[in-house]
Amino acid sequence: MKEDHGMQIHAGERFEFGENWSRFLSVLDDERIDEAKKSLRSMLGVESLTGKTFLDVGSGSGLFSLAARLLGATVTSFDFDPKSVACARELKRRYFDGDSDWLIYEGSVLDKDFVLALGKFDIVYSWGVLHHTGEMWQALENVVANVASEGQLFIAIYNDQERISERWAALKKIYCSGFWGRQIVKAICIPYFVLPAFALDLYKRRNPLKIYSEYKKQRGMSKLHDWYDWLGGYPFEVAKPEEIFDFYRKRGFELRRLITCGGGLGCNQFVFVKC
Repeated sequence: MKEDHGMQIHAGERFEFGENWSRFLSVLDDERIDEAKKSLRSMLGVESLTGKTFLDVGSGSGLFSLAARLLGATVTSFDFDPKSVACARELKRRYFDGDSDWLIYEGSVLDKDFVLALGKFDIVYSWGVLHHTGEMWQALENVVANVASEGQLFIAIYNDQERISERWAALKKIYCSGFWGRQIVKAICIPYFVLPAFALDLYKRRNPLKIYSEYKKQRGMSKLHDWYDWLGGYPFEVAKPEEIFDFYRKRGFELRRLITCGGGLGCNQFVFVKC
């Protein structure tokens, strides 16, 4: 598994998500953790996860595994990226050292045998992950087996903007191609996003740095680290909300909650219940 991941990085076929998440841990604080807990409670419609089992598919930084554990769930986390696995283990060390109710593995959601062996869970969570596997629809299929009867599936998938999405995929591939690819994409995209917003804030006499401090209210995340995740996030696939809805309806799921990005850039969020 480690060799496969390293080979994909070397071949320019995958972004080093774990490297980015490792840097994110340096800014993780109690406020970000509280926002992550709040987002889980809001989307799942609960105040506590006590007595629930929680599977974090592609755990990334480990923040949401930590949030679920703090809310009382018994947690299983896994990720394909060894550095992401290390992030989750670091958070467990900091907050739940030696805890037998939080298990962490290295593995791929595309590995059917591995996924099946994990068992069934009350909540299966995968935010912004399955579209980065290189085989999104297979990944969406594989997690079906992990959702217990009447369990919840909480996923977020990049919105399909058609030609715009195709251009983003091309830029992300360039970013992952090597040093010069990263510099080219940064030179194009960072001024494109940052400078107009910065100028507008100055014009309206707003603090242009306020967006960075307030961004943590969005699931406890970091604007800077999310930018790099967005620029380099490859493999990259997308889907329209109705495609995800139809896919899971045919597999016995009922949609309980949907938050879209309004047809623009970003992820659509879904909570399904397995009937």
